[in-house]
Amino acid sequence: MHRHAPRLLFLLLLITEATFAAEQLPPNSVARQDSKKWEPEIAAFEASDRTNRPPKNCIVFVGSSSIRFWSSLKKDFPGLPVVNRGFGGSELADSVNLADRIIIPYHPRQVVIYAGANDLAGGKAPDLVYGDFVAFVAKISQELPEARIAFIACAPNPKRWGIVDKVKEFNGLVQNYCRGNHVTFIDVFPLMLGPDGLPKPDIFRDDRLHMNAKGYAIWQQAIAPELR
Repeated sequence: MHRHAPRLLFLLLLITEATFAAEQLPPNSVARQDSKKWEPEIAAFEASDRTNRPPKNCIVFVGSSSIRFWSSLKKDFPGLPVVNRGFGGSELADSVNLADRIIIPYHPRQVVIYAGANDLAGGKAPDLVYGDFVAFVAKISQELPEARIAFIACAPNPKRWGIVDKVKEFNGLVQNYCRGNHVTFIDVFPLMLGPDGLPKPDIFRDDRLHMNAKGYAIWQQAIAPELR
C-alpha cells in the first residue's frame, strides 16, 4: 500500500492545484447575459447558411461592429476562406452564447474574434470581460479542439479615449492568458496610435469610433501573418 503513496500524493497535489486555479479565475457574465436581442441578426446568418453555407475548414471572424463593418474582409485576405459573422453592438458573452449557431457548425480551422470594447464602454470591469474571454476560449477549445483561436486586441479610438486605462488593463490580462494557452494575441493597439500617443484621427469614420479603410488596412497587415 505504501508503494502507492507517492502517486496518490501527486494526484492530490494536481487536484488541489486545479481547484486553486479555478478559484482564481475571474467571474464571468456569460450566464447572466441575455443574447436574445441578437436573434434577427443570427437568424439572418442561419438563413444565409441554408443556401450559401461556409466551407468546412474556413476562418470565422466574429465579434462586434468592427468585424461587422469589415466589408472588404474577403478582398483583404485573398485565397483564404474567411467568413464574417460580426454583429454590431455585441459583447464577448454574446459570442460565447451564440457560438453554437454561428461558429461551431462551420467546423472552422481558425476563429478570429474582436470583442470586449462594448463591454468596457458599458461599464463592465476589465476582469469581468476577461472572464468572458476565458469562457469563449474554453467553449471553442472544447467543441473545436483542432481550431486555432486568435484575439484582436481591444482597439483605441477617439470617442472612447476616456476608458483607455480599462482597455489597456483588459488587453494585458488577455495577452498574458494567450501566452500560456496557445491563443494568438494580435496587438493592433499601438499600431493605431500616432506619434503623440493618441489614436490616429484619419483612420476613423466621422463617428470617431469605427474605422475607415485606412484603419482596416492597419488591421489587415497585422492579422494576415496570423492566418493559416
